[in-house]
Amino acid sequence: MIRLKLAVAFAAALVLVACKDSSAPAAAAGTAAAAKTESSAVSVPVIEAEARGITVGSPMSARTVYVFFDPQCPHCAALWQAAKPLKAQAKFVWIPVRLLNNTSQTQGAALLAAKDPVAAMDEHETAILANQKGEVPGDGEAQKETVTKNTALFNRFGFQSVPTIVAQNAQTGALVSHEGALPTADLAALLGLQAPSPAK
Repeated sequence: MIRLKLAVAFAAALVLVACKDSSAPAAAAGTAAAAKTESSAVSVPVIEAEARGITVGSPMSARTVYVFFDPQCPHCAALWQAAKPLKAQAKFVWIPVRLLNNTSQTQGAALLAAKDPVAAMDEHETAILANQKGEVPGDGEAQKETVTKNTALFNRFGFQSVPTIVAQNAQTGALVSHEGALPTADLAALLGLQAPSPAK
């Protein structure tokens, strides 16, 4: 029964591929265009210098994928699951931001402060996919400022929703970015990685 609920939640998360701040008033088209014009160009060196996140996969990998995520976003949880088969080919740096609500900042800070951030993240994202609150134990008060800085960078780049993926394609070297969750095969194609063989 739990597996069925998890599968249904995962499928639902893939149908709606991105989260936005639903509490913010809808912007007029002109305002949105102006905000996009004022944003900074997306830059991997700037992300490396200014963002802080949770690294998953081989820390020695030459390929790094940055994912801006909100801990309350089910689409981010779906991408977390979709990225797992690719972590042998690249390291993923999951950068928590506060896009949806104040709980997002509290949970993002607690994930950064966890003794084992990867295990805490895995447990949290599984809970979010199962439509649970995804409570993160521990005190992340000292990391709240980090989440604030990550969010400021996210906004400076002009991104509109989470998850947002930024990387250099492993085959072409071109900078790629994508807002929204992707299934594993599509994520591999975006990143220039080898898609895993389908399970028999």
